[in-house]
Amino acid sequence: MPVSTIANFLATVPLFKSLDAAERERFAELVREKTYPKGSVILFENDPGDALFVVRSGRVKVVLLAEDGREVILSLLGAGEYFGELSLIDDQPRSAHVIAMEESILLVLRREDFRRRVDASPGVAWVLLQVLSRRLRRADEKIGSLVLLDVPGRIARMLLDAAAEGGSDLIEKPLTHQTIAHVIGASRETVSRAMREFQDFGWVTNERRRIRLLNKTALLDRSQHRM
Repeated sequence: MPVSTIANFLATVPLFKSLDAAERERFAELVREKTYPKGSVILFENDPGDALFVVRSGRVKVVLLAEDGREVILSLLGAGEYFGELSLIDDQPRSAHVIAMEESILLVLRREDFRRRVDASPGVAWVLLQVLSRRLRRADEKIGSLVLLDVPGRIARMLLDAAAEGGSDLIEKPLTHQTIAHVIGASRETVSRAMREFQDFGWVTNERRRIRLLNKTALLDRSQHRM
């Protein structure tokens, strides 16, 4: 892929979009493109943390696997989103598995290359700190939701967050009931029951396997009901 095409794509990625065009071009020269088939493991928990990954196309999930085989999804990532940013700062191993949910093309930036660019352009480090701060805040919110909200409240919160991330009432990321269950720590049956209620209330509807929010005010109210 031409460097200019990669640079234009990086302009859509939060970690790079505030950089000037020349700086993005320099980063574009450093990244390498890798393709992963559906179902393949991109990273294993405890793998060495030595690179940042940016999703060029496709979808991946960041998961923890319990000893009994249960899966907890920490995040679902699509084009323009990224993972492994902590590895750019520390030398700690990966904290979760990352699995391709469909065939995905990723851009890989090695820690050594990133650090050389930061030495030449310290402003990149400040952008990274801002991004990490936002992610920590979202993590705090998610923990609070899991502890304080019942299952319908967690679902409402998740739907609102997904819509806000996409900037639209139509959630483009395919969210199956099983996927939602893995994210919020509930059974698929409980999620299905709550989603049917949301549809009966006129709060959401399904459009070609996508979820559209029809009444965000009601969902917000439901997401604030504590157990």
